[in-house]
Amino acid sequence: MTTEARRKARQKLVLDHFRDEVRQDWDAVLSTFPHPHYELVPTVVVHDGDQAVRDYYRESRVAFPDQRHEIISFRHSDDAVIVEFWLMGTHLGPLGSIPPTGSRFRVRMSAYFIFDASETLVCERVYFDTLSILKQLLGGLDMRSPKNWLLAVRCFKGLLSMSGAKPAPELTETTPPVLAD
Repeated sequence: MTTEARRKARQKLVLDHFRDEVRQDWDAVLSTFPHPHYELVPTVVVHDGDQAVRDYYRESRVAFPDQRHEIISFRHSDDAVIVEFWLMGTHLGPLGSIPPTGSRFRVRMSAYFIFDASETLVCERVYFDTLSILKQLLGGLDMRSPKNWLLAVRCFKGLLSMSGAKPAPELTETTPPVLAD
C-alpha cells in the first residue's frame, strides 16, 4: 500500500515534471527519471532514452512552441500517479509531415507516471484522442479561402505519410495479467 508520504513525494515529482515541461527546461524534466521513457499510446510510439526523449521534446515544441497544460485531477495507485489534464497549444511548426496550420488545440489527456519498487519514475505513458487534435488543427482552416485548399491537401498527405509507421511492439504485444479469483 502506498503511504501518504510516498503520495506527496510522487505528486511533487510529477508537478515539477509538468512545470519544467512548460518552462522547456529539459535538463530539469529529465532529472525526474534516470532513464527517460515515454509511451504515446494513441500513436503507438515509444521514446526511450535521453536523446530520444530530447528529440521528442524538440519536435513537439517546434510544432507547438506555446504548448502548455491545465491539470484537471490527480489520482494515486500503488505504482503510479495518474494525471488528467488539458493540453493546449498553437500549431506553428511542422507536426511530423503535417505542415503548420496556425490553429489552436485543446484536448483532454491522461498520463500515467509509473514508479518501480524503489520509487523511481520509470515511464510516462500518455493517452489522448488524436482525432480531436487533428480535427481542431484542420478545422481551424477557413476552407472558403482558396489559399487554404493547398494547405489542407498538404496536411492530408502528411497525415497519410505518417500512418505507415510501424507501431512500437511494447505497446502492441502485451501479456495479460494473472488475476486472482
